[in-house]
Amino acid sequence: MTTNRIAQVYPDLPVSLTEAGSGRPVLVLHGGGGPATVAGLAARLAGSAHTIVAVHPGWDGTPRPDWLTGVDDLAVAYLHLLQDDELSDVLVIGSSLGGRIAAEMAIRDTAGLVSGLVLINAVGADIEGEEVTDFFALDPRAQAEHSWHDPDRFYVDPATLPAAELARRQANMATMRLLTDGGGMTDPKLLPRLGRVRQSALVIWGESDRVVTPAYGAAWAKAFPQGRFEPIPEAGHLPHLERPEVTAELIEAELRRTGTPPVLAG
Repeated sequence: MTTNRIAQVYPDLPVSLTEAGSGRPVLVLHGGGGPATVAGLAARLAGSAHTIVAVHPGWDGTPRPDWLTGVDDLAVAYLHLLQDDELSDVLVIGSSLGGRIAAEMAIRDTAGLVSGLVLINAVGADIEGEEVTDFFALDPRAQAEHSWHDPDRFYVDPATLPAAELARRQANMATMRLLTDGGGMTDPKLLPRLGRVRQSALVIWGESDRVVTPAYGAAWAKAFPQGRFEPIPEAGHLPHLERPEVTAELIEAELRRTGTPPVLAG
């Protein structure tokens, strides 16, 4: 059964959550495209875990307090959410910007609530020689060309969208720009700190991504003491949408492999 609720993390910060399934808790953090981009993945994982999809404050019309202006604010808020719900042994899955939030959570997790990470084409790390594409500078067609292995399948002309849907997308992008300090998708402080993360980190990467390249993803994985890199062919920035079965199977294997104590396959 799927349930929706509001978690009041702070007096002025309600967070919208969608939950399903039972078992090990899995927090799923979306990227700039919003919670709809990870809904299918979460539904699949609900067959073997307790999935929690959070809507980042400011996305899809949800309230965002004036003080919440950075990715670090979100990371701390989500850790407090896990504490309030008395959750532990949490696998945190983050897509794109959500991957950066997941990494920031692990760095700050002094209570040991997070026991594993899955980063899906994550942005955030400042890696020499591997620039993150300025997504905000691209027109819609170029955004599709950079994001998808098969852009013709997924490109939507903004002129064909209903006014309400176009406004939702524009508001989401405005929030992402605000939380990334004007669209700066990387933080030079992040990469050196990843060496302190002791949790297992599975880094999944669509090989056709032109927003952040596979070489960028491999460097992410290398920065974690327990990092593993898994490229997915014929997929771009959102492999869980272009290759959903392959992506879900990798994550399900990570669920079985890790945890406290780890549950071994077979």
